[in-house]
Amino acid sequence: MLPRHRERQQELSAAAGSRWRDSGYVFTTATGAPLRPDYLTGRFRRLVAASGQPPVRLHDLRHGAATLALAARTDLKVVQAMLGHASIVLTADTYISVLPEVAHHAARETARLVLAAASALGRPLGD
Repeated sequence: MLPRHRERQQELSAAAGSRWRDSGYVFTTATGAPLRPDYLTGRFRRLVAASGQPPVRLHDLRHGAATLALAARTDLKVVQAMLGHASIVLTADTYISVLPEVAHHAARETARLVLAAASALGRPLGD
């Protein structure tokens, strides 16, 4: 989709001529200026309503993307970079919700390590 979008932008640039502003943004107005955040928010809200899906805010997608990245076992430092945060603490405290399957995986892995350590010490647990 992005290559098609780029072609469309090139067409808009040609049509705008000297009015075209090369802003460097991927999504722009017909003259190349960056889209206003309030425009994107309103457009997204209308698209969600038209889809018949439950209401969701545009910002919720950011939170969801971070949560799903962690569920896919993406390293927290990578998620921090994806979100553009200066601090990993901000990423962890603000945007990351622990999905139940992530919590279960963590519990299983922790139990596996404890059982392996006990076995290595000759003190098997749970017998």
